Amino acid sequence: MERVEENFENYLLRLNFIYKNQTITTKCIKDHPGVPLLGETYGPYQKDKEYNIKFFIAVPFIKNGYLKVKETEKCDNVDVMNYAVEEGDNESLIRRENKHFLNKIKEFRYFMEREVEKKSRPEVELKRYKSYHASIVDSRLSKLLRLAKVDLSLNDEQKLTNSEIRLFNQFSKKIKIWREFFLNR
Repeated sequence: MERVEENFENYLLRLNFIYKNQTITTKCIKDHPGVPLLGETYGPYQKDKEYNIKFFIAVPFIKNGYLKVKETEKCDNVDVMNYAVEEGDNESLIRRENKHFLNKIKEFRYFMEREVEKKSRPEVELKRYKSYHASIVDSRLSKLLRLAKVDLSLNDEQKLTNSEIRLFNQFSKKIKIWREFFLNR
């Protein structure tokens, strides 16, 4: 009997969709009268007021200069550098409160790119962002590969993001089979 397996990339896209549906806190930087869309009205937004809205709804307002991400929720090159340093300094996985923190870094890169386009940030900051982002992904992947050789403890499992759990489950089985094949008679 054939197994039906979900395409891993589709799974990652679905996780990203879930992240984009999470609520973020924004601050209005320019008044907006509001927009009706599919039976819902988004706005009005008043300057200097904070709004908790879904990420995907906030993006067009941020893009057009009406809202900005609240400072406590931002994710710029300094934040990504701090994540990268933490990951690099620690040999084991670091447990993150937000199981979608990799998605956040991926999605917030758009804001860095926009700021560089607008010349409000130097291009070197975007390069650093991308470099630190790659470092985080590679560091966590390396740690996952080490864990794949042993049984995952509950503590280790709690440190994984949602996408890492799925990846780990897929490749740990194959790595164990491969390893045992060569190590056993």
